[in-house]
Amino acid sequence: MERILDDHAHHVPAEQVMELMDVEAHRGLDLFEVARRRERFGANTLTERKGVSPVVQFLLQFRQPLVYILVASAVVTAVLKEVVDAAVIFGVVLINAIVGFLQEAKALRAINALSRGLTSTATALRGGERMGIPSSELVLGDVVFLQSGDRVPADLRLVTAQDLQIDESALTGEPVLAHKGTSALPRETPLADRGNMAFSSTLVTYGVGTGVVVSVGDATQVGRISELIASAPALETPLTRRIHHFSNILLFVILGLAAASFAVGVLYGEPAIEMFKAAVALAVGAIPEGLPSAVTIIMAIGVSRMAARRAIIRSLPAVETLGSTTVICTDKTGTLTQNQMTVRRVLAGGEVFDVTGSGYAPAGEIRARGAVSDPAGFSPLPECLRCGVLCSDAELSESGGLWRVQGDPTEGALVASALKGGLTSAEARSAFPRLDAIPFESERQYMATLHDQGPQKPRVVYLKGSVESILGRCGSALGTHGETALDSAAVMRETDVMAAEGLRVLAFARTELPAGRNDLRPEDAAQGLVFIGLQGMMDPPRPEAAAAVAACQRAGIRVKMITGDHAVTAASIARQIGIAGSGGSGTEPAVLTSRELAQLSDRELIEKAEDTAVFARVSPEDKLRLVQALQARGNVVAMTGDGVNDAPALRTADIGVAMALGGTEVAREAADMILTDDNFASIEAAVEEGRGVFDNLRKFIVWTLPTNIGEAMVILAAIFLGIALPILPVQILWINMATAIFLGMSLAFEPKERGLMDRPPGDPRARLLDSALLQRIVLVAALLAGGAFGIYEWELAGGATQAQARTAAVAMIVIGELFYLLNCRSFSLSFLSVGVFSNPLVWLGSALMVGAQLVFTYLPLFNRLFETEPMRIEAWGFVVGLAVVIFLVVGMEKWIRARVISRAGPQAAASA
Repeated sequence: MERILDDHAHHVPAEQVMELMDVEAHRGLDLFEVARRRERFGANTLTERKGVSPVVQFLLQFRQPLVYILVASAVVTAVLKEVVDAAVIFGVVLINAIVGFLQEAKALRAINALSRGLTSTATALRGGERMGIPSSELVLGDVVFLQSGDRVPADLRLVTAQDLQIDESALTGEPVLAHKGTSALPRETPLADRGNMAFSSTLVTYGVGTGVVVSVGDATQVGRISELIASAPALETPLTRRIHHFSNILLFVILGLAAASFAVGVLYGEPAIEMFKAAVALAVGAIPEGLPSAVTIIMAIGVSRMAARRAIIRSLPAVETLGSTTVICTDKTGTLTQNQMTVRRVLAGGEVFDVTGSGYAPAGEIRARGAVSDPAGFSPLPECLRCGVLCSDAELSESGGLWRVQGDPTEGALVASALKGGLTSAEARSAFPRLDAIPFESERQYMATLHDQGPQKPRVVYLKGSVESILGRCGSALGTHGETALDSAAVMRETDVMAAEGLRVLAFARTELPAGRNDLRPEDAAQGLVFIGLQGMMDPPRPEAAAAVAACQRAGIRVKMITGDHAVTAASIARQIGIAGSGGSGTEPAVLTSRELAQLSDRELIEKAEDTAVFARVSPEDKLRLVQALQARGNVVAMTGDGVNDAPALRTADIGVAMALGGTEVAREAADMILTDDNFASIEAAVEEGRGVFDNLRKFIVWTLPTNIGEAMVILAAIFLGIALPILPVQILWINMATAIFLGMSLAFEPKERGLMDRPPGDPRARLLDSALLQRIVLVAALLAGGAFGIYEWELAGGATQAQARTAAVAMIVIGELFYLLNCRSFSLSFLSVGVFSNPLVWLGSALMVGAQLVFTYLPLFNRLFETEPMRIEAWGFVVGLAVVIFLVVGMEKWIRARVISRAGPQAAASA
């Protein structure tokens, strides 16, 4: 029995499987044997993954340098008896912890979704009796009955199969129903082609069969995927990595400056208590209290914008990750294509016909490619369409303007093509009632049906199947004047042309049997058939997919197709929508299959993955390896998927994208983002929104840091000069929190800049702020510090009190930040170029900030709380004048830098 558990049950004949399992097909297992096997091999359930408790998992969210800084800031604020501010900072810390906690719970939810998929019932044979039992009670060797509508309860080696079809798309990615048989297959047969196996959690759509259980629980294919999900690491996003690095630097800089200022002050002979307060003031000034809340708010706004463009974000960091994406690994079926098989071409009577329209809707027509060669003859086209309808079991239905197929999508396409030719399935089946059928088997490669043509008329047999199988049985062909000689070479040439275009080609033939025959045997269709024609079909690309792929490639994002479909079909779709090789260059997509991937070492795969555009017939392990290989080269990878087989790769990718319409619960639980329309174009839209979010985050950081650095500079200057602090710690808290709320938050609503998708993605390994932005931050910080220190001394020299001078210094920083905000709406464009009123919240926030600052300056309650006094009118003029200088200096710096970059050429502009 152990020999069956090595993933090769498909290679062993069914009779030998039963023998190795020590079970009789007509009796099944005895109850005592069931108990013994459950004890030995375990129940048919997925192992529950034990992890840290939710409490511990939540507490771990606080183990971050930025959180340490925030907690220290809150403690300092509380010591200063500013309870409200302390509560706000603690609230920010708590919100960030909750977001992280929810994100890390994804894996557990995904595995629970898998477990729920195994809670169905099964019909098994035990002790010679057929009984219904919970699927969790199945054991190795159980004989299980399958029929239409059943969910396969475990991995089965099929023993009997009658017209059995199973929807395995959730596991293999194949859009076409799997026709099942019982014959042994070669050992190297890939998962998607194992026609003698039925896999756990797949759905029986047609026919009946029996199978013996060869894998249960964790050993099933879906169980192995559960293991992959559980073991897949939840990677940090580019933003969280950068914020983490930035926070570490900030932590050490703040502590170092605070300690240095304390030591210098004590060496100058200042009281230790006063120097401690000064050090606290410096630390409070350098901490960007508004940054974590700004990150959360800006991302939340991005979530709302993406939802309007049919992309639902399940974790906030995924918003920014989209903007940094360098590679999108996309599924084919339903994402790039319409997930509706459509006949595109027909060969009948030597004539080629093009079929218009797409999907299962009957809208469209069948057009002869050229002039009909013999107008006097009759067209074999209707007979080819009739054969496709009669030799199938699918039905089409329309609801709310949407056409759906009931049955095999391939057969649905044949019914739709007949409708376009004026033939309904009801008319055809009424005129030619079916008497018997030979179901499709993989070893036969055809389906045959027997029909009554009317009293005293011979019976007619229609066949459809692979071109090779049908042609080998034909001795003549149907032409415009009846039967004619069969030109097999011409048929094969047209078949090759269709296949090269990614069409799945079916051949059709007919023969007649004597009147009165009501049964159909394989030998009746063995030879002497009349070839009718070919129909070539495909799952057509979405009309908007090509434009979306092109937009991604212009944005420097490589698109790679990872699918369970055949290589030729995948390559054809990739070619039609513009997916090509390395960097999107070239016209012919490079293709690797699962078998070729298995022969590559990890190092070789890392190299191949960069230059390969299409990966076909892939397994769940292949998808996971590909994502990891791309990440090994520093790529930020977005992975799309809808099936159980996609879940591990969705979990491991920097951002997993699941489908809402055709996706499984497992895939949705493992993903970061869900597309409500299952459309690749929505990914491109989400990437654009993500870039806008990342831009706005960096704009906020570039705007807020000069305040913190400038405040620290003022405190340091006062300590080294041995004078009183120009700004008190409580006043610093006012500046940081008020400006972040009234001014900084307006940047969260800044519209996306023009040309956002015409620039390459940012390097995920690059620093959060480049040298140009750092230079700007230092420049503005120096201007703010110089202005605050200057107006403080100017006020004292003019006879103002120390409280008035400090109030003026605070006003200088606040108003300076307000004018600087106008220049932060774009990194390179001028204030006028981005549109003066394109973000009205900037003006609303500025008005509120001015009002709040007047309250801070003149309201007696605030004077007592913040140790301020009303300012003189002359001081306001000095403040506004200095703020205008800051605005002009930064505007000039942006203009000069833009001129330098334009002279350096496009490459420098792209890097900037």
